[in-house]
Amino acid sequence: MSLKTILAAKGSEVVNIDFTADLAAAAKLLTKHRIGALVVLGVGGRLAGILSERDIVRVMAESGSAVHHLPVEQAMTRNVFTCDVNDSINSVIDRMTKGKFRHMPVLENDRLAGMISIGDVLKWHIDTIRDHIHQLETSIAEFDMIRL
Repeated sequence: MSLKTILAAKGSEVVNIDFTADLAAAAKLLTKHRIGALVVLGVGGRLAGILSERDIVRVMAESGSAVHHLPVEQAMTRNVFTCDVNDSINSVIDRMTKGKFRHMPVLENDRLAGMISIGDVLKWHIDTIRDHIHQLETSIAEFDMIRL
């Protein structure tokens, strides 16, 4: 299975913010959309970084209450791990687990195609397990009908 499966169900909308915006605006976007990370766009709308709740907390610990006025650029993670829409879900899980991050921009032909979170992957796994359980229950019921 590729990430296309998850993005087809979730949608490809990616909430983003400009690198010059302040962290107060970023926090408002995170809260409004009930998400844990924003894609940060730089010059020409290109991917410049990612800003997570964890990044904001780290900068808050370093800068104190002045954090609200700091530009996103000072808090964002610049070395962004990305994946491709054709990558397998398991390979993305492995990268997220090893890198200890929970959000990853998804690219298609080097263009932003969506954002995947560990929650999206977990939901996909749970849905897959439910489908398997349902298939097993149906098979058992059919087998019981045949035995009778």
